Amino acid sequence: MEELVARVTQATGLDATTAQKAIGLILAFLQKEGPPQEVGQLIAAMPGAETAIAQAGDGGPGEGGGGLMGMLGGMMGGGVMALGQKLMSAGVPMGQMQPLGRELFAYGREKAGEDVMGPIVGSIPGLGQFV
Repeated sequence: MEELVARVTQATGLDATTAQKAIGLILAFLQKEGPPQEVGQLIAAMPGAETAIAQAGDGGPGEGGGGLMGMLGGMMGGGVMALGQKLMSAGVPMGQMQPLGRELFAYGREKAGEDVMGPIVGSIPGLGQFV
């Protein structure tokens, strides 16, 4: 996980603590929304992923759901908009979400392969714009 955190901090300018929490939030989101088999393979291929998910404390639907993004996320049933709200609440500026996603998914492709990452991205509406 240290390698991924270092890559994300370099790509986004986030501090390591915020980067680690953001990675955990994204992986927790993928666990909920993505195809279980492929997400399981991704998490298994990323050392420290389970710990990052646990430390991120995903928080569920009620956490940090305020403001316009929270309202939009609620109207859309959660999904990518709700993830965006959680990331902003964790200290990730809107402009850093795309570089964060790109780096995380590039790392995922390196560790688990495109045959794992492709179905994950394809199965979650709106995710493609962040990777």
